[in-house]
Amino acid sequence: MKSWLKTYDDCVPAEINPDQYPSVVALFEGAARTYADNVAYECFGQTMSYGEVEAKSRAVAAYLQTKMGVKRGDRVALMMPNTFAFPLAMLGILRAGAVQVNVNPLYTARELEHQLIDSGADKILIYGGSTPVLAEIIGNTPVKTVVTIDLGDGTDLPIPSPSVDGRLSSAIPFADVLTEGAGLDHISAGLTGEDNIFFQYTGGTTGPSKGAVLSHRNVVANLEQYKAMLYQASRPSEEVMVCALPLYHIFGLTLSLAYVSLGGRIILIPNPRDMDSLIDAIKDAGITVFPAVNTLFAGVTMHPRAKEIDFSRLTLSIGGGSAVIETTSQNWKDLSGKHISEGYGMSETAPVLTAVPIDVADFTGSCGLPLPSTDIILLDENDTEVPLGERGEICAKGPQVMAGYWNKPDANAESFTDQGFFRTGDIGVFDKAGFLRIVDRKKDMINVSGFNVFPNEIEAVVTACAGVAECACIGIPDDKTGEAVSVFVVKAPGAELSDEMIMKHCRENLTGYKVPRQITYLEDLPKSNVGKILRRELRKA
Repeated sequence: MKSWLKTYDDCVPAEINPDQYPSVVALFEGAARTYADNVAYECFGQTMSYGEVEAKSRAVAAYLQTKMGVKRGDRVALMMPNTFAFPLAMLGILRAGAVQVNVNPLYTARELEHQLIDSGADKILIYGGSTPVLAEIIGNTPVKTVVTIDLGDGTDLPIPSPSVDGRLSSAIPFADVLTEGAGLDHISAGLTGEDNIFFQYTGGTTGPSKGAVLSHRNVVANLEQYKAMLYQASRPSEEVMVCALPLYHIFGLTLSLAYVSLGGRIILIPNPRDMDSLIDAIKDAGITVFPAVNTLFAGVTMHPRAKEIDFSRLTLSIGGGSAVIETTSQNWKDLSGKHISEGYGMSETAPVLTAVPIDVADFTGSCGLPLPSTDIILLDENDTEVPLGERGEICAKGPQVMAGYWNKPDANAESFTDQGFFRTGDIGVFDKAGFLRIVDRKKDMINVSGFNVFPNEIEAVVTACAGVAECACIGIPDDKTGEAVSVFVVKAPGAELSDEMIMKHCRENLTGYKVPRQITYLEDLPKSNVGKILRRELRKA
């Protein structure tokens, strides 16, 4: 059992303490006391110290408690890109005792409506540029209170921001929350590790979007596991992390909290697609940690200004969310001097389950060893553990694994084995040293740049387009995003239908990474005797 432990470096423990901090709030407040004068976050060329973040997030918490009636366990949605306001709002929400519902600021109205209704969040803090989407569906949701956030909020920077949609006339500006909250008393919520911290929406292994409910203990455990495997330096307050991963995604969120616990400096990248701005932000920062998905690493290496970046202090480049391509890793090493260390995990596991140890200098093509305090077994279709070297479904147990999905008892029953192992839906194989490789997917989930896309959702949207009789969706290989969405469409009799019509419809109803990259027209879709669409036949086409 746990054969990978023999491969651990001597300084990596077999177990971590998941109760190292009573809560993430306690973690932050301890860091704020210890590193009060250190830079905590940097964005738009400006910095904010741990002491400043503590004071401003306390003001947010006080306002939420006093003016908005937020209580321990309430769900509050946050829909923001990576700017100073994100950690201020997040820490304010958590210090008020609430549970944060993480929302992608690029969601369409349909996607946002589902998440707000499912979570039951009746309050939302939202980026001004996303307010038209909220205004369109707010009447169908539980949301009663809206706080709007500008790009420069939390600083004195005059950064132009989109106007708030006029239909949200009673919205409260975040700037007012900070100002008024500074004069209010904050009452500690007395959180423990068992309190919930995040609703992280994901399709899981099957079906529609579900809220993975993570506790404070889940997140504390995972950042301690991450540090045990991937942090072995002796300069905690000198760490500089590039935060180009969106903070509404659990990968970027947990890693950033790990470096908060160390008093590190986190460079927030609001828009990683703006490669020139990203390079300007990090080129002279003395970065030590660069977490990203394969597409971002590839984008940096191909940029003509990439050599301007000072990588002299870089100790760790970690890829996750989707498979790291060997060519990308080699190009990154040629640029930075470091191969990309790959990890594996899911929203349901807070998120990291495995990682390539920091002392492994070469590209392994694997997603690494299970983290301390993590048990992984591979099961066949009969839930029997497979022999070493054979393929099986990856099933995981550990203190970072969620208790379950929000209000989804049937999904929870399907997602855990009788022994309490979480079924990931991915197929993997262990080698003799304990390194895990992902070789297939049990389900039909498509992974686009680290984001899960589920064929059922895409098929439902495309089929709703006028002129479409039937649709099937699969993933196809893509050099930039790992996978891309491909749809097969059967036209309704006599319908006039074009790629442009379908794409326009999809852009109106799907986040960008879910929009099909390829459209193929068929007379009929391949089906089983009972009428089930045979996606495997489409993959052969």
